[in-house]
Amino acid sequence: MVTIIGLEKKKNLKSQEIYSVLVLQGNAEVLKSKATSRPYVSARKTTIPCALDDVLAKSLIGQSLPGSIEKVACTPFEVKLPTGKKVKISHTFQYLPDPEKAETVIG
Repeated sequence: MVTIIGLEKKKNLKSQEIYSVLVLQGNAEVLKSKATSRPYVSARKTTIPCALDDVLAKSLIGQSLPGSIEKVACTPFEVKLPTGKKVKISHTFQYLPDPEKAETVIG
């Protein structure tokens, strides 16, 4: 299960069109730091496009959706950390609906 934790506005870089996305967060998980080998708690987050009006979309905050947020490979890109260090990322997080509860849309 994932939880809807927010609503954000994004801008399409090509068309300059503004659209809404729901911010989703998975369950807390304990991870191990590569640098220090110490455990820490984190939760995966991602966004999905939303075709609902803002009032209805905001009313969904706090509700759960069946499925999970999974790590998937993507074209590598560079991110600058707050420390100024640049790191190369080759994955992203994607919402995967529960196949047993997802509806099939045709057309």
